[in-house]
Amino acid sequence: MSRFFIEVSYKGTRYSGFQVQQNAITVQSELEKALGTYFREDIQLTGSSRTDAGVHAKQNFFHFDIDKEEELVCRSAYHINSILPNDIAVNSIIKVKDDAHCRFDAVSRAYQYTLYNKRDPFLTEVAYYYPYKIDMEQLNIAATIIKETVDFQTFCKRNVQVHHYRCDIEESFWEQRDHQIFYNVKGNRFLRGMVRGLVGTMLKVGTGKINIETFIEIINSKDVQKADFSMPGHGLTLMKVSY
Repeated sequence: MSRFFIEVSYKGTRYSGFQVQQNAITVQSELEKALGTYFREDIQLTGSSRTDAGVHAKQNFFHFDIDKEEELVCRSAYHINSILPNDIAVNSIIKVKDDAHCRFDAVSRAYQYTLYNKRDPFLTEVAYYYPYKIDMEQLNIAATIIKETVDFQTFCKRNVQVHHYRCDIEESFWEQRDHQIFYNVKGNRFLRGMVRGLVGTMLKVGTGKINIETFIEIINSKDVQKADFSMPGHGLTLMKVSY
């Protein structure tokens, strides 16, 4: 058996997240079905980053094991794409070491959350309409604090089994282009719901509902009830996974 990494992109609008679920359409289930159809055997995927319902990915990785020739597998992307629905694309398939793990070997993940403040029918499924006045300077002060933070227990949804809440954030900043506003964040790991919790809570700063001092208090409280997780999944995109 040889191990392969498969690089994919997908628009998450109609999916109930990444991971296989009973009575639900997921990215993993569609990929496994397409791979199984092409290779004529059951394929079990392991993902690098689990995305929630509605969340998109410009780049995500999965790995699988199969007893096939390397050249055959690596050149199969075109055929697998012809089986997949149009909102999922296989970008490449790469042979890796037998012990390579697409989740545990990843050194960083980058996400982007997109808002827009002017009605735009082309953005309704990939960004969140937020027609409110925002102080970009205050948002970026809050984003800098996130970059300096280590413990993100406040921004981890409950009922998640994790050994610790430490995340090393390499990048955290807001930018605006025309009527779109983007939050960019890159780190070694992210907790469940963390990016959406960060965005929702920082927007309270950007709209003047809380000040920076209160924002810091919320972080230090380690109380998930004080974070704002109301941002919908369709505004979030996994941009890049690095190894």
